[in-house]
Amino acid sequence: MDDWTTLGYLASAVLFILGLKRLSRPRTAVRGNQFGAAGMLIAVVVTLADNAILGFEWIVAGLILGAAVGAVLAVRVQMTAMPELVALFNGFGGGASVLVASASYIEAGDLATDSPRLSAAAALAALIGAVTFTGSLIAFGKLREALRWSGFPGMRIVSVTAAAATVVFAILMIADPANPLWLWLLVAVGAVLGVLVVSPIGGADMPVVIALLNSLSGMAAVAAGFVLDNSLLIIAGSLVGASGLILTQIMCVAMNRSLLAVMFSPAPSGAGGPSADDVYAGKVRSTSPDDVAMLLEAAERVAIVPGYGMAVAQAQHAVRDLSRRLTERGAEVVFGIHPVAGRMPGHMNVLLAEAEISYERLVEMDDINPTFEQTDVTIVIGANDVVNPVARTDSSSPIAGMPILDVDKSGVVVIIKRSLSPGFAGIPNPLFASDNSLMLFGDGREAVVGITKALQEI
Repeated sequence: MDDWTTLGYLASAVLFILGLKRLSRPRTAVRGNQFGAAGMLIAVVVTLADNAILGFEWIVAGLILGAAVGAVLAVRVQMTAMPELVALFNGFGGGASVLVASASYIEAGDLATDSPRLSAAAALAALIGAVTFTGSLIAFGKLREALRWSGFPGMRIVSVTAAAATVVFAILMIADPANPLWLWLLVAVGAVLGVLVVSPIGGADMPVVIALLNSLSGMAAVAAGFVLDNSLLIIAGSLVGASGLILTQIMCVAMNRSLLAVMFSPAPSGAGGPSADDVYAGKVRSTSPDDVAMLLEAAERVAIVPGYGMAVAQAQHAVRDLSRRLTERGAEVVFGIHPVAGRMPGHMNVLLAEAEISYERLVEMDDINPTFEQTDVTIVIGANDVVNPVARTDSSSPIAGMPILDVDKSGVVVIIKRSLSPGFAGIPNPLFASDNSLMLFGDGREAVVGITKALQEI
């Protein structure tokens, strides 16, 4: 590797780090993406220039095909389907690491025999990449609600056996690197292990799973970087792996569950708690768009709390129109964002950003909670467990201790939902029957549009 290549890789690494730093704040996130893209462009150009012996026909064909697929996805995939797309991207990253590391390992031939480090790195890349690939495909199916299979009796025993088999095959790869059979067996068992580990995990835990799979795709890239002896791939993979682990921990804290509990324990059940009839009977008060508009007309501060129901109804643009109308009337409008609202980390932020809602108005849970007592009206759109006060009051509840948005402390709470159906935790929400709550039943987008029209007529 000559000095120009090293300098190019250094520039790319710096841009990756600066880009990741800027992604931590909404105001600078766009510039962070631009830094990351520039760093990747430099990395690709430098790598191709440093390997002039390569034939570029296949590379150009891959670029054209990849660009075509990316353009179609950018145009056709709705923002509500972004979690599924992220899951696929994680899987593709893991699959690419498997292919690159395996090809380099086989090509090394005798060199692998003399280098246990190369064999160990190839084994890690193959295993982590295979688990990430199939695990991401399962996550994709669960997010689309096209896959409801959660396993079979004795799955845990099979999973432990498969995990033990991967260790055996990895050791055999290092001990007998001349035999590619161990590599293919490791990839096959790793792929099965990905299916076995992710399949039992419920939809409520998918934000954690996506963050973890993102981290695994980075770790697979690190291992592939050691196989290729490519310092930039090691750096980039380390950044992805570390940031993914940090995000995973943030998601676990937001759900008050440990990573081990998410991955290997059944989701909390609401069985044995109070029934919906006990919580709701004779206490739920329904309302209409006209009545909500009258409340908003006199409100000075309004908080809007989005949930997955807003994503399903594709109501983000209607929400933007309502917030603009309220702002024009002199009300202060903010959006309360819970870390695990939706199906992936930052899901609500992405949807609201697509609707061109200012980043400054998106307020994180810890910052908005102290202000709910001074909020005249809070509108909850399709959220359930993340606003359930039982998390604070019932130590036996499946969501006990989970940090929530304290919307129940607002002057009036308007909850827009199709029905009184429970959230992922499967428990009723006393907020719906609270004295200061009103239920607006119906499709999220249609309900918000109705409120906006009624507000215009006042």
